[in-house]
Amino acid sequence: MNGADTAWIIVATALVLFMTLPGLALFYGGLVRARNVLSVFMHCYAIACLMSVLWFAVGYSIAFGSGESGLWGGLDKMFLAGVTADTLSGTLPEVLFFAFQMTFAIITPALIVGAYVERIGFGFVLLFSALWMLLCYAPVVHWVWGGGMLADGGIFGEVGVRDFAGGIVVHETAGLAALILAIFLGARRDNSKPPHNPGMVMIGAAMLWVGWFGFNGGSQLAADGGAAMALTVTHISAAAASLTWALWERIKFGKASLVGMVTGTIAGLASITPASGFVGPVEALIIGSVAGILCQEAVNLIRNKARVDDTLDVFAVHGVGGIFGTIMIAVFGAGAWAAQLGSLAIVGIYTIVVTTVLIFIVKAITPLRVDDETEATGLDLSVHGERAYEMNS
Repeated sequence: MNGADTAWIIVATALVLFMTLPGLALFYGGLVRARNVLSVFMHCYAIACLMSVLWFAVGYSIAFGSGESGLWGGLDKMFLAGVTADTLSGTLPEVLFFAFQMTFAIITPALIVGAYVERIGFGFVLLFSALWMLLCYAPVVHWVWGGGMLADGGIFGEVGVRDFAGGIVVHETAGLAALILAIFLGARRDNSKPPHNPGMVMIGAAMLWVGWFGFNGGSQLAADGGAAMALTVTHISAAAASLTWALWERIKFGKASLVGMVTGTIAGLASITPASGFVGPVEALIIGSVAGILCQEAVNLIRNKARVDDTLDVFAVHGVGGIFGTIMIAVFGAGAWAAQLGSLAIVGIYTIVVTTVLIFIVKAITPLRVDDETEATGLDLSVHGERAYEMNS
């Protein structure tokens, strides 16, 4: 065990959990109408709790068990069987590696929340998120990070896919699942209202930015120069994307908005995530600068051209950003084109199929969408019996 590595990953684990609670909750909560803000908090908080228990029970084993099929890790590490305080994973206590990966298993289904807020049934959220994490997210983790079929020595030969911190594993899977759910749900009855609290959006985005240092820097799994470089390129990409998003807004609409600028931050963070262990500061500047414009145009395409009410633009920002960053690894020569594009295709098709099947199964058990009266009243009061703001706010 390396003490410095262990200390850093303990901090990184806390930072990644901080991204969901409270970062993502505040970011998403500020973007919805006042009558639904508590429901967003509830979705994020409940998912964090449920994914923690399920990751401990079986998710970690599916992702990082000793299975040799290349498809899943098996069940030998259910409930952390055989893992003690002295068991090592590389230079880290394995229980710490478990906890670090648990925070990724929390935030990935939580990202999907942004696609369905203001109109989805709470029971559906819990059951779908649970099954999706176990049947979609955890197997993909094994394929890419657990030595499975997309990793080195897998179906792409000696050099497998390069995904440092989750462009495919986190952002592509969550983004595509969000898009499919938004299509099945249909548009909100009234989606004309602006975000109720742009200040809350900025605070949440700032927390995500800080937490992302643990997300990407921690993925080095060591306290070394690689972690420092990952942290640095993450920051540069986020800053560049924030500026180009705001500039593009200014050119197109005559004004640069706060919500737009901080959305650009998230686009830059998502785009650099898969590449953060493989590129330097100049490449990060390029990735972030392009991402700020690319993801903004993806928002326009999905929302205004395709007329899909992905409420908080999860696919356009996270999905497109993660896919773009994964491709840029090959562009900059840090990964093989076949492995990068092939893995994106395989994981994309798998995610779409699993998500679609789960939607049909879960909505047969519990309603997918709330009724019109509940939606009009707001989920805070109708579903959770609470209210954060007066109804006229």
